[in-house]
Amino acid sequence: MSPVSADEILFLVLAAGLIPVIAALSPRDGNIDVGAVDFESVDAVLTTNLYGLPDNVLALLARKVPIIEDVAHAMETTVAGQALGTFGAAGVFSLSKHAGAGSGGVLAVEHEADLRALRHHRDLLLRPGALRREMYSVFTSMARQTALKLDLVRPALRVARALGMQEPRDGFRIALRPEELREAMKQVPGLPAFDGWVRADLHSYRTRQGRPAHWYQARRLAALPAERARRVEGVSLLAGLPSAAPAVPGLVDQPLFRVPLLVEDRDEAIVSLERQGVATGFLYDPPYDDYAPGFIEPSPAPHVARWWARHVLPVDPLYARRALPVVRGLRPARPPVVPRSRNLA
Repeated sequence: MSPVSADEILFLVLAAGLIPVIAALSPRDGNIDVGAVDFESVDAVLTTNLYGLPDNVLALLARKVPIIEDVAHAMETTVAGQALGTFGAAGVFSLSKHAGAGSGGVLAVEHEADLRALRHHRDLLLRPGALRREMYSVFTSMARQTALKLDLVRPALRVARALGMQEPRDGFRIALRPEELREAMKQVPGLPAFDGWVRADLHSYRTRQGRPAHWYQARRLAALPAERARRVEGVSLLAGLPSAAPAVPGLVDQPLFRVPLLVEDRDEAIVSLERQGVATGFLYDPPYDDYAPGFIEPSPAPHVARWWARHVLPVDPLYARRALPVVRGLRPARPPVVPRSRNLA
């Protein structure tokens, strides 16, 4: 798995009783560097498709290793005309990213028998829903979308922080709490023991959703085709910047979730973008090697992931024109320094 991905993904792998084997990162796209993976030492690969930029799924398929596709960021990305999420043994989609539905997801699998088994185990984990909580979730998601459209990002962020709607972070990550995590690992495989980490900002992730949430999710999904042209236009605008990640210019026909820029002074840029009404999220810094040492099998080359996590600035292409006054003048990040190997006697 990639060293640069969402916090809860790492904890889900641990909850399943598996060992996270951290891959080297490609500086071109922030995904797994397939050429640097020892496929003899792993049982499966979990792709990330970070910000919608596709993992090298065709090269992974050629290695004859099972693939689980995390396509939370890549609901609309295709490779060779085929949708991501349909290449591997399973594809996991988010309804809160591209669709902006606030919650929900879709798990697509190859075999009907697997689907039946997964539904059974899902139902064992789900708890009864509450209409009031569900309506509140739908309302806050609708308010968030309205704030973006009306350029009310700054006041919306202040309100969200004041009301405690954002999970406290240790930097850009949630607190690891290593001693508690070790205790939880004694109960694997067992998801409930990991609730405190997996739930992240969505504390009701194990709550059964009803008609209001399903109605809103379907409504947001139906709106995606109308947004595609705007998203592609934004990708094209941002792809021409000198700070755009090297893979982006080759993806200008793709409606990416975010366009990753690699810049110096990222923190200052985030503040400036907020002033322009553009919120920045989905930063995964530090990479897993530095975030959870002792809980993972470390990457053979962690320096690229550290560089990427420190410098990446994901920009929503839907608001590219709003962001351009800030990002046009940003200094591109200097390429990562490759550590010199030492000869030891």
